[in-house]
Amino acid sequence: MLTLHSMVGSLAREIEQVLSSAWARLILAALLGGVIGLERQLRHRTAGLRTNMFICMGAAMFTLLSKQLAEVPADSTRIAAQIIPGIGFIGAGSILHARGSVTGLTTAATIFVVASVGMAVGGGLYVTGIFATILILIVLAVIGKLEAHFQLFTVSSIYEVTGGNVEAMLREIKRILEEEKLTMRSIQLSSLEMESHVIFAVDAVREDQANLSVRLHDSNAFNSVKLVSGVEHE
Repeated sequence: MLTLHSMVGSLAREIEQVLSSAWARLILAALLGGVIGLERQLRHRTAGLRTNMFICMGAAMFTLLSKQLAEVPADSTRIAAQIIPGIGFIGAGSILHARGSVTGLTTAATIFVVASVGMAVGGGLYVTGIFATILILIVLAVIGKLEAHFQLFTVSSIYEVTGGNVEAMLREIKRILEEEKLTMRSIQLSSLEMESHVIFAVDAVREDQANLSVRLHDSNAFNSVKLVSGVEHE
């Protein structure tokens, strides 16, 4: 009579035999990358479903090729070793996607770890790849919700204020930012005949941004205050 241990062992051997083929590994890598990519797609991030699927499947493919094309065992990881700098290049592109501000760090980190999942599957470490995928989803979903609940995400906001005197507006902006303990990231000045414009950017959590907006609107130094844009950093 078969015991539970022997049944599990037999099932594991059958699964390993099925997944031993290259096409099965590529399909599994695409599925795991797709699960992570779907979560990113639903959050409207830069690297979505197809991107993560291709990265995970590509890493698995290069890992397979590295082993199958090697003439000697010592060269079996030579191609796979180049995956890391290649993924780093893609990650850097996702970070630089937002001009003038460092955004997309989580997206870049996700791309990096998705490639490692593909390498694990390509190398035959199926349990490791599946477990890593589950762990990635937990971090992205659960930890992300906790950060959103406690308003820990940084928001990059651009404000445009108008008034009659640029120097007076700059002094008022500096005073408010100092009292709110915030730092101005960038600034643009423009003066017309009747009215001057000051456009500046501030990075802060959502609560601090709300307080800053109230302070700007309550100040008598500005004729108008407008929030040009607000981008949440991840």
